[in-house]
Amino acid sequence: MKFGPVSLPDAKGAILAHSLQGGSRRIAKGRRLDEDDLAELAAAGQTEVTVARLEDGDVHEDAAAKALAQALVPDPSAQGIRISGAGAGRVNLYAQGCGLLRLDRDKLEAANAVDPMITVATVPDFHRVDAGTMVATIKIISYAVPERALAKAGRAAQGALRVLAPVFGTATLIETRVSEATPPEKGRAAMAGRLQRLGMSLAPREVVAHETDALAAALASAQGDLLLVLTGSATSDPADVAPAALRQAGGEVIRFGMPVDPGNLLFLGTLGAKPVIGLPGCARSPALNGADWVLERVACGMPVTSEDIAAMGVGGLLKEIPARPRPRREGHG
Repeated sequence: MKFGPVSLPDAKGAILAHSLQGGSRRIAKGRRLDEDDLAELAAAGQTEVTVARLEDGDVHEDAAAKALAQALVPDPSAQGIRISGAGAGRVNLYAQGCGLLRLDRDKLEAANAVDPMITVATVPDFHRVDAGTMVATIKIISYAVPERALAKAGRAAQGALRVLAPVFGTATLIETRVSEATPPEKGRAAMAGRLQRLGMSLAPREVVAHETDALAAALASAQGDLLLVLTGSATSDPADVAPAALRQAGGEVIRFGMPVDPGNLLFLGTLGAKPVIGLPGCARSPALNGADWVLERVACGMPVTSEDIAAMGVGGLLKEIPARPRPRREGHG
């Protein structure tokens, strides 16, 4: 591509690099100049303009952005991603439904390394999305790029993004009470909101005594595809009431404790084919906490291991929430 100033008569058919005011109208950058445009610019006293001219082997910015988007998303239906139209060298990618974005970092970094004029920006891996959430934008910075570079970037980025849809339809939340009083609705309401965003429904409310036998029986009879436990007293040890109840019901505890704050006191397990998440007390708030990261992956059918949870510590210091009884500030550990 050739780029630079040319005399006005020589600008016909070239792409205007910078918006200019003509005699009666403004001419936008990126426009391919015709005779009427040149007359407008001449009427405004312009004698020279900066333009771009495509050469053999160049691909216009819009066509290039569209081609790269199609390389990233060769199967929109299977990948759960919608490709927008192209304009000003940009194409956006949107989630078709709720779920969790997965991306191949190596592929995306390789695509972005081909040519500085070819760029792909995304939201983070494991980002929860709703229908219509923008997950990536492709921007061709110059007015054209070499076809060879575009083809290389497309090969590198092939199929690098997808949205994992939730695989479960229902969840049972079992709450425990440490006295005769029924727990407030706050925790259930917060969890119902989280599940609704994932297209899941919550089974009728179930509250049992904070005792191993009672909780084990409730777990064994729960009908939801996914089982959630929110205890009236915090789970503070792998042998505490909730993990012990899961084992007594015939299940397995995969992990107790996570390096995410708030959210340390989560546990993850299974009961037959059903995942079981022991929720930390902070899950009573709709604010982001470690339980969200585990819940979203589990709901979207991702296997979550103890090692996966251990890896969440980098970036796991989340926003302070007012409800915490021990604020993370100097002098409070």
